[in-house]
Amino acid sequence: MTTEPSTGAPPGNPVSLLRSRARTAVRALDARTPAHRDRAIDGLRALALLAVPTGHWLLGGFARDADGTLHNASPLTALGFLAPASWLLQTLGIFFLVGGHSSVLSLRRTTARGGSTARWLGGRVARLGRPVLGVTAVWAVLIPLLHDLGVSTATLRTGATLVIQPLWFVGIYAVLTALTPYCAAAARKLGVWSAVPLLVSVAAVDFLRYGPFAAAVPSWLSLLNLLPGWLFAYQLGVCWGERRLGRRTAWGLLCGGAALFAALLLYFHYPASMVGVPGQDRTNSHPPSLLVLALAAAQSGAAVLLRDRLARLLRRPALWAPVVVINLSAMTILCWHQTAMLAAAVPASFAGAVPGLTTVPDTLGWFAARLAWLPVFAALLVLIGSVTRRFEAPWTGAGRGRRAVAAVLAAAFAVFALGYA
Repeated sequence: MTTEPSTGAPPGNPVSLLRSRARTAVRALDARTPAHRDRAIDGLRALALLAVPTGHWLLGGFARDADGTLHNASPLTALGFLAPASWLLQTLGIFFLVGGHSSVLSLRRTTARGGSTARWLGGRVARLGRPVLGVTAVWAVLIPLLHDLGVSTATLRTGATLVIQPLWFVGIYAVLTALTPYCAAAARKLGVWSAVPLLVSVAAVDFLRYGPFAAAVPSWLSLLNLLPGWLFAYQLGVCWGERRLGRRTAWGLLCGGAALFAALLLYFHYPASMVGVPGQDRTNSHPPSLLVLALAAAQSGAAVLLRDRLARLLRRPALWAPVVVINLSAMTILCWHQTAMLAAAVPASFAGAVPGLTTVPDTLGWFAARLAWLPVFAALLVLIGSVTRRFEAPWTGAGRGRRAVAAVLAAAFAVFALGYA
C-alpha cells in the first residue's frame, strides 16, 4: 500500500485552496513583469495612490442634522494636533514626481518608434478622461434615483461635492502632461535648476497674498499658484527621467525641503494642515502654497534616495503583486473612493448617530471609530471597482451617441456638484 504525502491541510480545504490559488496568481504576475520594468517607480505610485483614499477617509467626516441630512466636517477643526498626519498622507508631490518621470520616458519611447507627440498626448488624456466621464455620468443618474428613495438634496450635494473634489487632479495632470515636451527640453538644458523658477513664482505669490500688502491683493491672485505649484514636483520627475537628478541633488532636496518646511511653519505661521480645514482663512493645498512645494521637495529627495532599496523589496512576488493591482486600478481608486465612503454613510444617516460615520468628528473616540470603518470602506471600494474598472479600458463598444450622452450627464453632475442647480 502506498501513502499520499501529507500537505498539512485536508484535500479540498477551502482555505488551503484559496492560499494555493493566491500564490499561483502572485507568481504569475511576477513572471509576466518585463525585466526592464521599473518596479520602484510603480511602488512609489502605488504608495501615493493609497494615500489619497486613506487621507480622505481619515481626515474627512460628516455632521448629521436632526432630519438625517449629512454635511461635510473635518476632525482637524477640533483635533488640530492631528495635522501632522496630513504631512504623511499628502503625497501628491510623490505622485507628480513619478508622473513626470514616467511621462518623459513614455514620450521618448513613442518618438523613438516614430510616433507623434500629439498622438501620444491624445492617448494619455483619453486614459485620464474615460474614468472621470464614467464616474460623473453614473452619479448624474444616481442623484434622482437616490432622491426618490428619500435622500435629501442637501445630502446629495454633500456627496456630489466629495466625489468631484478629487477630480481636479485629473485636469491639472492633463495640463502638466501636455507640457512634458517643454519640461524635458528645460530639464536637458538646466537640469534640476529648471524647477527653481516655479518655486520662486509660488513664493512671490505667497508673499503678496500673505505679506504686508495682503489687504490690497485680490483673492483671485492665489490661482496663479495652480500651475507652478503642481508643476514643481512634475518637473523634478522629468529631470529624474532625464537623468539630471542624482543622489547628491536628492540629498539637497530632502534637507532643503525639510528646512524650508520647518521655517514656514515656525517663523511664517503657515497652517500646519496640508488639507483645507473648515473655518480657517488660509489653506495650503487649494491652491498650493510654498509649504506644499517644500514638502514635495523633501518627498522627492527621499523617493530618489530610496529607489534602489524599494526596487529590491519589490522583487519579492508577494510585495510586487499588490503594487501591480493598485497601478492597474489607479483611476478607479481615485474616482470612486469617495463613493465607497458615501455607500456606507448615506444609508447610516437613516439609522441615526453612527460613531465614526455620521457623528461629528470632534473627539479621539470618533477617530478610533473611523479607523475601524476603514476596512469597510476598502471592501466597498473593491466591490464598486470590480464593476466600474471597465471605464479605464478603451470604450470600443460605445458609439458617438453614447459618448455624447455620457458627456451631457457628466456636465449635469458637475453643475449640481458645484452648486449651480
